[in-house]
Amino acid sequence: MDGSKITLYLCGAVLVIAAVMGLILFFSGFARLLQGRFFNGPGRSLAGLVLLVVVAAIGLVALDLRTYFVLTHEQLVATLRFNALGPQYFHARLRDAAGRVIETNLHGDEWQLDARVIKWRGFATLLGLQSRYRLERLSGRYRAVAEERSAAHSAISLEPDTWPDSGSLMQRYGRWLPWVDASYGSATYLPMADGAEYQVTLSTTGLLARPENAAAQQAVARW
Repeated sequence: MDGSKITLYLCGAVLVIAAVMGLILFFSGFARLLQGRFFNGPGRSLAGLVLLVVVAAIGLVALDLRTYFVLTHEQLVATLRFNALGPQYFHARLRDAAGRVIETNLHGDEWQLDARVIKWRGFATLLGLQSRYRLERLSGRYRAVAEERSAAHSAISLEPDTWPDSGSLMQRYGRWLPWVDASYGSATYLPMADGAEYQVTLSTTGLLARPENAAAQQAVARW
């Protein structure tokens, strides 16, 4: 069993213990109230309720972080293929690292893939937490600025529908979270072309796209 899984189990055990303690405090305080002991009953119940809320909040953030992939080195995060449907209009097929396939139609001359990366430091790294990423959006864009301003746009979200969004929370309140080194966005884009295939990798420096067949190589050469 690797260190990250051991850390996960230990943190889960701590949350369970904290939740049990919260329940004990809450119900013991409630029982004291029923017995007419109004001095410390409300305090116990309030302390238990606060502990339960904190555990629930941490649990929700932990569940959202599980939608992020672990980032340890430069690794393949997506493959893309494009087929022309008309002038500046393409069918896109994306496969991510989990094998999920997403298909959509994009307007424009180029495609753009966006991702969010979370990096840890200090105590979090001692716990074995590793950098994580999540793909956010696939969109089309135009080479000409005038067309980018006025022509049809298209984009599709790649994020799961989860709450809360831990990446956005860390981005907004990162200065209050000393164990978060950075929560930042990264993007890459290359031209769309009929039959073009690309691979997208991600390292600690960001996303990098590479052409994978002749159609993509020719499109990049003409770009």
